[in-house]
Amino acid sequence: MSAEPRSRAQRRRDTEHRLTHDVDVWVASASPDGEPYLVPLSFDWDGETLLVATPAGSPTGRNLAATRTTRLALGDTRDVAMIEGEVEVLEIDALHQQQGDRFAARTGFDPRASATPYRWFRITPRRIQAWREENELRARELMREGRWLA
Repeated sequence: MSAEPRSRAQRRRDTEHRLTHDVDVWVASASPDGEPYLVPLSFDWDGETLLVATPAGSPTGRNLAATRTTRLALGDTRDVAMIEGEVEVLEIDALHQQQGDRFAARTGFDPRASATPYRWFRITPRRIQAWREENELRARELMREGRWLA
């Protein structure tokens, strides 16, 4: 028997907690001709956007730069948050040092020190859904067009 469904407000709090405390997110992208690609990447959340880094020449780096959209997944299949977002592409030296330092401290990885050319990808959520069980599917949408619903 599944637990009672959480309120939209509680699911928002749970999602924001996960964004604040999780370190890795699944990043789905597609090439301009529709070839899908999925990888886990470390991220930093500043309260409004997610920051990820990946090699500029990797499939994910090329896809995000070309399409400027992504879909992210946090959690597992019985407690998931799905985030659709717009992507801003930044060269590795474009961030203020404190932002790069924060990313490195949170994730344990500093792409600025890599010999491989990396880029930053700042993702602004446009739609967020979160649910645990079937009984939360009906009201799973927490953000629409970049605005929280609760």
